[in-house]
Parts: sequence; C-alpha cells; structure tokens
Amino acid sequence: MATRRSACPGLLRIVHALDGGICRVKLAGGQLHSHQARAIAEAASRYASGVLELTNRSNLQIRGVRSGCENTLIAQLLDAGLGPRNLAADDVRNLMLSPAAGLDRAALWDTRPLATQILALLENHPEMHALSAKFALQLDGGESLAMLQHPHDLWLSALPGEPQWLAFGLAGSPSDPALAAVPIEHGLTLVHGVLSVFLQLAGPGQNRMRQLLSSLPVAAFVEHLQARLPFPLRRDQAVAHWRRPEVPCRAPMGLIAQQQTSLQMVAAAARLGRISANQLLALADLAEHYGDASLRLTPWQGLLLPNIPSAAADAVLQALAELGLLTDTREPLGHLIACSGSAGCAKGLTDSKADALHLAERLRASTARPQVHISACPRSCAAAHTAPFTLLASNNDHYQLYQRTPGVAGFGQLLVAAMTIDEAGDWFAAHCATGNSDA
Repeated sequence: MATRRSACPGLLRIVHALDGGICRVKLAGGQLHSHQARAIAEAASRYASGVLELTNRSNLQIRGVRSGCENTLIAQLLDAGLGPRNLAADDVRNLMLSPAAGLDRAALWDTRPLATQILALLENHPEMHALSAKFALQLDGGESLAMLQHPHDLWLSALPGEPQWLAFGLAGSPSDPALAAVPIEHGLTLVHGVLSVFLQLAGPGQNRMRQLLSSLPVAAFVEHLQARLPFPLRRDQAVAHWRRPEVPCRAPMGLIAQQQTSLQMVAAAARLGRISANQLLALADLAEHYGDASLRLTPWQGLLLPNIPSAAADAVLQALAELGLLTDTREPLGHLIACSGSAGCAKGLTDSKADALHLAERLRASTARPQVHISACPRSCAAAHTAPFTLLASNNDHYQLYQRTPGVAGFGQLLVAAMTIDEAGDWFAAHCATGNSDA
C-alpha cells in the first residue's frame, strides 16, 4: 500500500540509509511475544544485515534491509502480527508505557487496559491518522521503572489515592506540573478530546503539541478541551501542587522483584542499542524456557524478561551476560548512547558508535560512569531527552562537550568547544569519578 511522506521509518515505509534500509517495528507497550521475536530475527537475517536496534521509545528497528527485499520482509512481519489491523494507522501508534507495566511493585494501577483502549482509538478512528508520525503519548502508572525524561505531546500519570485519578499535561513529561486531572474511567475520552482539539487547532507546520502551544496559550487549549468534554476537568490545588516522584534514570540491569509473588524481571542493556538476529533468537528461547514467552523492550535501549521464577532468575541473568548483553551497572557502555554515525548515516560527521566503544574503554580504567550521549550531528536521533552530558561532533576528529543545565535549551551548557574522544575520556575521569561533585 502507499504510505504518506515522512522521514521516519515505519513497518510499511522502509527508509534508506548508508547501510541499507531501516524498517521500524512499533510494539504495543514495548511487548514482544517469542514467536514475533523469531519472525523479526528470521526476516533480519534473510532480507537485511541481521542488525537490530532497540529504540528510545521501546520499539525495534531492522537495519540494512536489502534493495528488492522490502515487500517480502514487510509481509513476513505482518504475518507475525507485528503491524496494526488497520495499516493506515502504523505511523500513529506512538504510546509509551513503563516496561514493567502490570508488574512493578510501585505501580498505582495497571496501565495496560487503558493503553489497549488508546491504541484502538489511534488505529480505528481515521481522523487520528492525520497525526504526525512523531506525535507521541505517554501513559504512566507510577512505576519505579519509568522513563520520565522523554518529552511527549500528551502525557498521563496516575495520581495516588482513591478513587483513581489521571493527571495530564501537554508537550512535556510526568515530571512537569499537571494541567488537570480526570477520573480514570474518563481517560479514553480525555485522550480523544485532546487529540481532536489538537487536530482542530493546529495550523500548517504545527505537527507537534509544542509547536501549537508556541502560538496558542495553554489555558486557551484547556478551555477548548473542556468545551468538548462531557465532564469537568479537575483543576484544584491538590492537582496543581502534585509532583510525580522521581525515579532513577539509568538503564535497568539485573534482577527486579515483581509485585507477583516469587517472580522477577531480569533486565539487561544492549551494547549501544544494538543486538543481532541470533541474540534475539536466543532471547526468545530464554523467554519460552524460563518465563511466559514474552519480552519487553525498554526506552533505555534495553530489554527485560518478565515473569521469571525467582529460583531461575540468576541463571537467566547469567545467560543474558553470556549472550553479550550488559547486566552490570559498573560497565561504562551501559551508560553511553550513540547514534548510527557516519557508518550508517549520511549526515553523520563521525563514527559515533566506534568512538563510544573507545570512550568506554578509556572509562574502564577509572571510576567514572557518566551518562553520555555521543551524537554525530545536531539532530540527536539516538536520544529523545537531553542526557546529563552530550558529545556533539563538530568534525571527524573533535566533539563539543555539553552538560545538561536547568534553564538552558538544547544540549545544555557548552563546557568544552573542541576535544578528541581521548580527551573526553580524560575529562570524564577527572570530573565524574566516584565521589566527585560533578558526577
């Protein structure tokens, strides 16, 4: 079928890169059944390079799709149930959950039933298909395993207490102040209302909520929204003063106890966000042998195997390490993000993945474990949020070093105008060593 013009890859729209085509598979809630994992691995091996990328929104990409194999690859993925029932909806299925939804001990409630309703809304209502392929939603249940740094066009977050209420905000994340709240049973109606108001009010070039709100006051948007809803928005002081509790923002690795008795999640990170088709096949084997045959991708470009009996959890963690995944938080690679760089992207000024590997090697000689985003160009494709530190390529040999700073836009404050990757390693070792106030 014909797909609309967009620079974003999708399941039905394979976008060309230097290393071949890119096919992005969007996963509902980041969840993947073992039989689907096998289908992806087989397609990647037969029709592409065998290289898979785990994305920062809990999706998966097949890289290196060979010319002439696109339609066969797409058909195989659709046969495995990896696309929407309505193919016109593939672009707009952008809803992020905690990878531990329904399992996390800290969760206030299970977000998955509402998520299913929201995804059905996006898929089954043709007017929603006009949303940009980048327009994204987040549904947060208060989990301890949650990405709170990624901005979303609409975010929803569980409020503590009874009865159950759902706070929401626009062009931000659950870490921001909420605009209002609704009872949980009105969550789907709220989402439908917000998206309908956006599509009604957005002008040419306003594909994202932040673009609309640059010309329309937030209060005006909320008034338009209230006029569409058959119930009042809650906007009292309790909602205005509520703040979502912070959680660690590092990639989860290791064993994580579930709310279900005697079960654990086993989490690992992929090396610079990539795994091979063979690794995915091995993960499917582990999920079937020890768990419930499911895998979950995380927005830290990692994955976890849920519902593993506690007695088997250590063995599964060891198996993930033997597969080449990262299971130890002391490993520097687990804290580095890098785009495909000049090896896979025409816009890349440097081979950022090779430089990230070199940086990790330098950091292993120190106690510094900084969270660093290595970006080969200003587009920042590999990170949806501003990392604590960013190395932005200025040419083939040098980077600019930025530090995330409150009130400073973009990558943050410029610390060093030009440095090699070796000099960056020395700088982090000196400034981010354990116990250093700059870490």
